[in-house]
Amino acid sequence: MTDRSSGWLGAAESAMRTAPPTRLLSTARSLLATYLDARWVSLLLADYGLTLLQPVTRLPQTGEAVPVRGEHPAGRAFATQAAVVEVSAEPGMVTVHLPITVRGDRLGVLSVHLPEPAFGAPGVLELAAFATAIGHELLVAERDTDLYLLGRRRRRLTLAAEMQWQLLPGRGFTQDEYTLGAHLEPAYHAIGGDNFDWTSTDDHLTITVTDGEGTGIQAALLTNLTVSALRNARRAGISLADQASLADQAIYGEYAGARYSATLLLRFDLATGHVQVVDAGSPQLFRQRREAVERIELETQMPLGMFEESEYHEQSLTVEPGDRLVIVSSGVHQAQSRDGRFFGEDALRETIAATSSSSTHEAARAVVDGLVQYHGSHDLPHDAAVVCMDWRGRSDLA
Repeated sequence: MTDRSSGWLGAAESAMRTAPPTRLLSTARSLLATYLDARWVSLLLADYGLTLLQPVTRLPQTGEAVPVRGEHPAGRAFATQAAVVEVSAEPGMVTVHLPITVRGDRLGVLSVHLPEPAFGAPGVLELAAFATAIGHELLVAERDTDLYLLGRRRRRLTLAAEMQWQLLPGRGFTQDEYTLGAHLEPAYHAIGGDNFDWTSTDDHLTITVTDGEGTGIQAALLTNLTVSALRNARRAGISLADQASLADQAIYGEYAGARYSATLLLRFDLATGHVQVVDAGSPQLFRQRREAVERIELETQMPLGMFEESEYHEQSLTVEPGDRLVIVSSGVHQAQSRDGRFFGEDALRETIAATSSSSTHEAARAVVDGLVQYHGSHDLPHDAAVVCMDWRGRSDLA
């Protein structure tokens, strides 16, 4: 790297933080041109289905989409979560494609075309850090502008889908003890009320997967109430069973049993791997431990809101380092092919086993892909939520 670019990263990150939210891309282009002689810079955002990368031109417009899967170097950078260097036909130039990922949530790819002398081992590390900085700024900017949300969309979302997406915490999250990857399908129209949520503290991780009863706006409203009630109860610092009870009362108070929300709640102790579980309905839990994949049989209790003042109790299980857990909504395990056959437990086990070496993101996506193939169409009759977690635990465990 040139003397001019030495120590550029700190100054560039500071400039990105002070840039107007609508000018992140133009600011990045100016910075990389100044410090690294970059000739062009492209920002590609992952669409809601995580199948395409959409180049942002003049927001909210996008350029021609790049498939995530295939030979395109930007797609490979996103899929592998590693920098991909493309040799340019222009002498002395390379194009570097860097994944934009924030704490495990994959947002897109930053592509930079620059002179090869300005690029090397230190350069790729600094560019990767710069791409991560852009990711942080994108998440902050979305509080103040819709432009980047619009840049991710291949088409307009239905109102129900808009409501469902606004509830999600993200589609990935990584801590020392675990990695999460999740997928929600369909992306652009919401048929039912399937959803997922998670939150982490220094000591615990809580995951919920919800099947809101009904379709369209009514299902989205129910799921919104369910997730909000669970968050409100969780933030009160009460037990998992009491969280379920309070959410149950909120839903019953609104719908008097006419609508209900099947929900699976899990709370992980990060120090021990002990897991508290409340199974209030239809989402199912699978575990891969070494070579064996099994469904974890839980005592199913009443869905939230079905009856007045239902009481819930917790069950316990333990995860070990190396375990993979996969949670699927009813839109997955109760899905049927066009000739009426259920997708079923065997197909889920086979899919989970076949993706054991894949990342959590790819494993979650593979479950949905298997469901689409089984159904014979991307036009699924029900929505489907999948959460995949790889558990590492804490290295200081005795």
